[in-house]
Amino acid sequence: MWRAIDAHSKTIRFSLRTVLFPYHQNPVSPPLKPPSSGHFFSLSKTLTVSSSTPSPSFSILAFTTRHCNNVACGGGGRGGSLAVVRCISSISVSAAPNQQHTAVDWNEPVSCPDVGVGGKGMDVEEDTRPSIPVRAFFFSTSVDLKSVVEQNKQNFIPPTSRMTNYVVLKFGNLSQPSGLGSCISGSSCSYMVVLQYGSIVLFNVREHEVDEYLNIVRRHASGLLPEMRKDEYEVREKPTLNTWMQGGLDYIMLQFLNTDGIRTIGSVLGQSIALDYYGRQVDDMVAEFTDINRGMEKTGTFSMDSKKLFQIVGKANSNLADVILKLGLFERSDIAWKDAKYAQIWEYLRDEFELTQRFASLDFKLKFVEHNIRFLQEILQNRKSDFLEWLIICTINVLYTQVRHERLRLRVLIC
Repeated sequence: MWRAIDAHSKTIRFSLRTVLFPYHQNPVSPPLKPPSSGHFFSLSKTLTVSSSTPSPSFSILAFTTRHCNNVACGGGGRGGSLAVVRCISSISVSAAPNQQHTAVDWNEPVSCPDVGVGGKGMDVEEDTRPSIPVRAFFFSTSVDLKSVVEQNKQNFIPPTSRMTNYVVLKFGNLSQPSGLGSCISGSSCSYMVVLQYGSIVLFNVREHEVDEYLNIVRRHASGLLPEMRKDEYEVREKPTLNTWMQGGLDYIMLQFLNTDGIRTIGSVLGQSIALDYYGRQVDDMVAEFTDINRGMEKTGTFSMDSKKLFQIVGKANSNLADVILKLGLFERSDIAWKDAKYAQIWEYLRDEFELTQRFASLDFKLKFVEHNIRFLQEILQNRKSDFLEWLIICTINVLYTQVRHERLRLRVLIC
C-alpha cells in the first residue's frame, strides 16, 4: 500500500485492523469496479480519508463497492449496510489543522473469503439442502430378488449395469425424475437397495418408517438372523461444490445424488454391514478355540468330540465362501468401471469402511481357526488310532486265549 504524505502536515500513524465501508446512494468518484469473476479483486484507486480532528484515533475510508466474486457486498440501496475488510495493517494519514480530507492510494488485493457482510438486506445465498440419511441393515443370509421385483414392479428401477446381485426400489413420488443431475434431498422420494446376500440399504427413509420398508423384504428372505445388524451413514448434496465429491466424518458430500450414486453407495454399505456380521461369526469361533487351548494348557487334554469339530469346520468354510462369493468384495462395480465419478465414490467408501483391511483381518482369523482345527483333528485321529490299536491288541489276546483253550481241550480228549 502506497502512502501519500503531506510534507507540511503532521503525520499520524495508526493501526487499522478493520475498515468499515458504508454503502450510500451517492458514491464517491471515481467509482471502484471489481472484476466480474475470480477469487479476489485489487483496488488501485485514490480513496478519501475523512477526519474530524487533527489527530484522530481512527479513520473511515468512504467508498462504495457493489460486488465481490459475484456476491453482493452492498446493501441494495439501503443505508447503514457495512462490509468488513480485514486485510489492511496500517495507514498513514496526513492532515493539516484545517484539512478534512487526505488522499490515500490503495493498491492491495482483497480476498473474498476475508470479506464479511453485515446489516439488513444483505443476504448471501448459501446451500441449505437437508442431508440424506442412509441406513444399512443385515437380517438374513439370502433374499429372493425375483419375488421382490415381482411384487414391487411399480417401484422397481431398471438396472443400468450387468450386476444381478441387487435391485433398487423407489417409493414416494414416482413421477419425480431420478436421472443424471437430479437431487433427492428435501424431496419425498425414498430408495431401497436390496442385495441378494441379505443386506438392505435405505435412502431418505425416516426412522419410524424403517420397519415398514424392512417388512417388504422380510417375507422374501431366508435364513433370518436372531439379531439384526445396523449401520448409519449420511449423504449431503451441494450443487455448488467445486469438486464432484468430498468426504467427511460419517458422511459424503456430492454435487447431486442419482440412482447410479445410490447403487454405488448402497453396494459398498451392504458389503460393509454383511462383513461385520461374518466378522462376528469368526470372532466367536476364535473365542471358542481360545477357551479350548486354555483348557488344554491347564489339563493337558480337551473334551471336544469329532462331531462338534466338524461343525466348526463347516461353519468356517461356509463363512469364507459367503464373504468371497456372495459379497463379491473383490468385484469392482460395473458403474464404477463405466464412469470415473462413481469409481471415485466406490474407492473412497471402500477406504472409508476399510473393507480390504477388514477382510484381511477376517482371513487371518480364519487361518488361525484352520490351524487349530488341524491340530485338534490330529489329536482326534491319534485318539482313534490308539483306540484301534488297543482294539486289535485285545482281539489278538482273546484269540490267543481261545486257541490255548482249544489245545487244552484236544489234549484232554486224546488222553
